[in-house]
This record gives sequence, structure tokens and C-alpha cells, in this order.
Amino acid sequence: MKKPVIGLTTQQDVMVGKKITRINQPYIDAVIKAGGVPLLIPVQGDDSLSENYIKALDGIIFTGGEDIWPHYFGEEPMKEVNVISHDRDKTEWGLFKKAYESGLPIFGICRGLQLANVALGGTLYQDIFKQVPNIGGHVCGYNTEEGYHSIELEEKSILHDVFGEKRIFVNSEHHQAIKDLGRGLRVTAKSSDGIIEAIESVNDKFLMAVQFHPEAMAQKHDEYVDLFKRFIEYCSK
Repeated sequence: MKKPVIGLTTQQDVMVGKKITRINQPYIDAVIKAGGVPLLIPVQGDDSLSENYIKALDGIIFTGGEDIWPHYFGEEPMKEVNVISHDRDKTEWGLFKKAYESGLPIFGICRGLQLANVALGGTLYQDIFKQVPNIGGHVCGYNTEEGYHSIELEEKSILHDVFGEKRIFVNSEHHQAIKDLGRGLRVTAKSSDGIIEAIESVNDKFLMAVQFHPEAMAQKHDEYVDLFKRFIEYCSK
């Protein structure tokens, strides 16, 4: 039986004076554990190859990483926004638009959730620690394989269906978050301080996105692999 090919977006770094493309291994591991074939999509600096990738894929995962340039949602950057990749923004903006328009299944993780929201007309808090009153902890750098804070899941959502729980514990590695929700989306999970932790499409497109990192927790907890399995099962249709 042919396994679905799942695109994974990547980051571009400079090491020892050379440009490299990289991705955290847990993304690859989670896709393989869930029954998919990972295909890495390099940062290109434009969207000229987007259509070719979309035609080759059965689904796409937009991974975590740098902040999205605030001009995409009509704002000047705050001083807390200092890690931006214009080339990655351009690459993923084109990929998302073509994937969404074609009905390709989409799974967004951390930055991927923020990208989906902005691409569909929403906005972001550029820095929740400066902009959201009474904010809790959202950076658990010590160990991303374990839960850090809880989130409440909405019933009749993909997350609730997968986990079978109203409340689960997740890791957290972000300083930005959804502010105004994009069109065609609904909120399916929040943290106790009101931060949006998951969204999905309200129409017949398969789009789900989470603010946490299930690929890291999947290293030790099988129920987080199940989230990838649900996505890949849909990609197999």
C-alpha cells in the first residue's frame, strides 16, 4: 500500500559561513511513526516552485521557527520581534495559499498555526508577554518532550476526537499567538490565560493547527503520535 507523502517546511541557517537547510528530527520521526513519507521542502526565497510541491504531496505540515514579519498583518515590528526570515515567509506564504486553494490537507505547528491565521486574514500578538495582561508561562525550554501547561479542548473538534479528553497537557515554546482569528477558522483549544492553542477549518477543507509542539511530545507519548496519524489518515483518502 502506497504511503502518503507529507511535505515538511524547513528553516535556513548559516553555519561556518555556509547556508544550510535544517529541520528538527522529531518532525521527521513523527511523520514516519504515523505512517507517512516525509519530504523536506527547502526555503527558496520565493514561491516559484510551490505548485510543483503541492502536486507532489498528499499533505503538508508547516513547522515551527522564526517570527512572521508583522507587515503581513499590517503592523510595524515591536522590539521583541528580532528573529525573522523573509525568504521563509515568502516560501511558506506561497505554499500555504496554493495548498489551501487546492484543498491539500494542512497541519500547522506553532509558527505554522500563526502562518495559517495570518494568511487567512487574521492578526497576531507580536509578543504575548508585553501585550496580553495576566499572561502565564509559554516558554518551557527545559524539556519539550513533557507537558508544561494545560489546554481546554472544544468538543466536536479534531483534538477532542483524537485525545478523548476535555483537558490535556502540552509543551510550549512561543512568544507570539493569534490575536484576531482568520476567516474560515474556529478556535478548538485555549490555555487558562486565554491564549488560542488550536484552530481548525469550518469548511470542508482539512486544516488543523496547534500552538504547541506535538512532534516533540510524540517522542515519549503515543497519544501525540495519534494526532499525526489522524492527519495522515485524511491524507490517504
